[in-house]
Amino acid sequence: MPGFELFGDEERKHVNDVLESGVLMRYGFDGMRNGHWKAVELEKAISKRMEVAHTQLVSSGTSALTIALASAGIGAGDEVIMPTFTFVASFESIIALGAVPVLVDIDDTLTIDPKKVEEAITAKTKVVMPVHMCGSMANLKALKDICEANGLLLLEDACQAIGGSYKGKPLGSYGDLGCFSFDYVKTITCGEGGAVITNNENYATNADHYSDHGHNHVGKDRGAETHPFLGYNYRISELNAAVGLAQINRLDDFLVIQKKNYTVLREAIETISGITMRTVPDGGEENYSFLSFFMNDEETARATQKELVANGVDGCFYWFDNNWHYIKKWEHLKDLKSLGKLPEEVIKGLPDYNSQDFSQSDQWLGRNISVLIKLSWTDEEVNERAQKMKQVLSGVLLETK
Repeated sequence: MPGFELFGDEERKHVNDVLESGVLMRYGFDGMRNGHWKAVELEKAISKRMEVAHTQLVSSGTSALTIALASAGIGAGDEVIMPTFTFVASFESIIALGAVPVLVDIDDTLTIDPKKVEEAITAKTKVVMPVHMCGSMANLKALKDICEANGLLLLEDACQAIGGSYKGKPLGSYGDLGCFSFDYVKTITCGEGGAVITNNENYATNADHYSDHGHNHVGKDRGAETHPFLGYNYRISELNAAVGLAQINRLDDFLVIQKKNYTVLREAIETISGITMRTVPDGGEENYSFLSFFMNDEETARATQKELVANGVDGCFYWFDNNWHYIKKWEHLKDLKSLGKLPEEVIKGLPDYNSQDFSQSDQWLGRNISVLIKLSWTDEEVNERAQKMKQVLSGVLLETK
């Protein structure tokens, strides 16, 4: 991670196909294309790799989440349960539809706690949205059982975990809908892009229409298409899809590299007293894009992360203080800061997140350190990094005894 580290001949070939045809838009201009339909080809490739019936390519992971929710009929006043640790896009997509993000604690998986989900369900709850952060998954079996018992949709935000699996199923395919991001720093990238996957034909049709101003895409002439319902422009370009088409065909090779590098680092530190590795649910396999572990307390975690960075271990994250990924610094959500007036349903439905107790999330994320796994490292670089991590962690923990 990320896929841009290994751009090569395949990416250039697919991009050149588009440039030579001159058709950058995914729809129309049939006669000019020279047979190239990169977005369509990428959708087919994703569906095959993720073992689903339908894929809709879109402009970003954020738009993928918005479209997935809209395609399932989620709208004003509906509640969507999501975790406190995620990227801001998760709640942005919910609010964009006038729905209400209901945040609940994470557990030792660094993802949503099923027990907290059960406690948060109300008559307005329509969706449970686990976010598979840092390459690993939530306890999907427990969440699916909760959803089935309460008539709720399970929407997997797998934007950070493409290539991982749970009980033999690719992440994103276990729930009713799944979403991916293909932005510049994801395991595979389009530069910018995203996808919605599902086995539900109705959701797939809705996503296809909604992402292109409500066009029904019947026939070859866009001027003759009708608009069954309102939609917006969330289209991906052929240039972005061309990059993604090369990358999806390399995904499994990337995963092998990530697992190899992850394993070297993990084996170097996992037996050090005072370190606890992140929990991966039974039956789950990470995509190995991050190595995540816990220190004994927040103070030690802060000191350790600073020492790791000072000793050249780049890509070492202390999420607890990160303003993109944890509720602690989401003032724009907590204080309802918006350029326009937010829908009344959102204003009335949102709890006071400035006063809500998320101490369970604090104690897990406050002790967590996550180290990015790169694809471009040489074996020598991986081994050197492993030794640095081992020395720093052993030294810090020795001082705290």
